[in-house]
Amino acid sequence: MKTLLALARNLLCDTCVNLLESLSKIIFSQEFLENSRQEPSHFIRNRILFFPYIILFFCNFIKSSYQTELNKFFNIFSRGSVALQEVSKVALCKARKKIKHEAFLILNEHATTFFYANFSPLTWKGLFLRAIDGSTVQLPNEPDIADHFGAWNPRQGDPCTMARISQMFDPLNHITVDAIISPKSIGERDLAAQHFQQLRTGELLLLDRGYPAFWLFKMILTKGANFCSRISISRWHIVRDFIDSGKQEEIIVLTPPTTAFQSCNRYGLDTTPMTLRLIRIELETGESEVLITSLTDVDIYPMDEFAELYITRWPVEEDYKIIKRRIEVENFTGKSKLSVYQDFHARVFSKNITAMLTFAAQKDAAREISTQNEPNKKINSTQALSTMRDTVVLLLCGTSLQIKKMVSDLFTTFLKATEPIRPGRKYLRNHKAKRKFYINYKPIL
Repeated sequence: MKTLLALARNLLCDTCVNLLESLSKIIFSQEFLENSRQEPSHFIRNRILFFPYIILFFCNFIKSSYQTELNKFFNIFSRGSVALQEVSKVALCKARKKIKHEAFLILNEHATTFFYANFSPLTWKGLFLRAIDGSTVQLPNEPDIADHFGAWNPRQGDPCTMARISQMFDPLNHITVDAIISPKSIGERDLAAQHFQQLRTGELLLLDRGYPAFWLFKMILTKGANFCSRISISRWHIVRDFIDSGKQEEIIVLTPPTTAFQSCNRYGLDTTPMTLRLIRIELETGESEVLITSLTDVDIYPMDEFAELYITRWPVEEDYKIIKRRIEVENFTGKSKLSVYQDFHARVFSKNITAMLTFAAQKDAAREISTQNEPNKKINSTQALSTMRDTVVLLLCGTSLQIKKMVSDLFTTFLKATEPIRPGRKYLRNHKAKRKFYINYKPIL
């Protein structure tokens, strides 16, 4: 049995190594450089701070001052005991202006494509789950940033610069499939429409009650995907009629309201009615909520499974705690709109790499636990992120042997930081809490 477990672990390690090697080849390739630099004349001479190093630098969950992070970054490669100043912060400021933020989008797209092709990700009834949710982040009050993202006036205090962020998240595998940061004036539904460009057949979208709209449902179905969404009872007369009927579920025909025609025309969607399904969910409080879904086959998708399915959406909410508290996405490192886009997408990419390695290590842990009849455990995501800081740089530029040794060591480290899974554990949400940092949500080191 130990031999089989060791063999299985080696296969998982090899898959992770192949992912990291493929990313390294991209980062150090001429094609990636040409697609990612602002001008053809940029990065044509060899310098200490050459193009791949800048990419790796911003993938390292940076959160301190430029100079401190630069000294630490080059110390990683030299393995020195004292962080020496190899490059000045002025040089970094000039260099980052020459790089498009799309560089990190390219890397994230490659990583997610590789993950779904090679890691055997989890599915629900053969469908890949996708949860879409949005949030806001505060940005530095710098003129270039404020002009692009907009300044917003709170009821109290001075105006502040805010951005809206949105992600299409895989709640079973904890992967951010697509992420967007935009001016706050752009609504969550419009950002969702941008996410839908990444939708594929065989995917099931889980949506909160702020998203339902005829045009949005139509767009999802046009992409060959399905959806399950919580829907407001007070805003939809067809839902109120369903509640008043006392039924537990019902197949309905949703016709477009007059307000839907403009949006459908804008996105080039037809306005033919849709056959959908309403499902009543009884809450522990005695209240009822309603789900609307395009999964109308009651034999394949029984009503009793939808309450648990919708709860599966919750990790996307938790992931925003990781984004804001653990990796401190609001701790931006520059004073331009370009730096905001670079910081945001670099951190999403590094978070995803951590999630992919954690997923593989979790598989390794599950096999070992199953042989020892131990209670289920999960890897502590905060510890995993903290371990990846500085390590991610070496993982993306090492040799095959070095990467495999580091991945194996990471598995060992991850598996030492596990927490028991406690199904059904709940805590009351404190909506009045306005603290910037929380005792239970410490940032990574």
